[in-house]
Amino acid sequence: MCDIADEAAELELQMIEVALANRERPTMTFTGACHYCEEKVDKVFFCCPECKDDYERIERAANHRRAA
Repeated sequence: MCDIADEAAELELQMIEVALANRERPTMTFTGACHYCEEKVDKVFFCCPECKDDYERIERAANHRRAA
């Protein structure tokens, strides 16, 4: 027989599995160049925080335009 703690743990695991299955997948792929200014990079998507912020701002604006 299961007690209340076992049922709660099982429900928690189920909720985690559902959340992981429905999470947003990364859309960027590593190309070796900054996704904003195309400067060469080794392991990351952007060469500096400013490029990352600018790219995110432009993407957010594009998403807002699509929704309107």
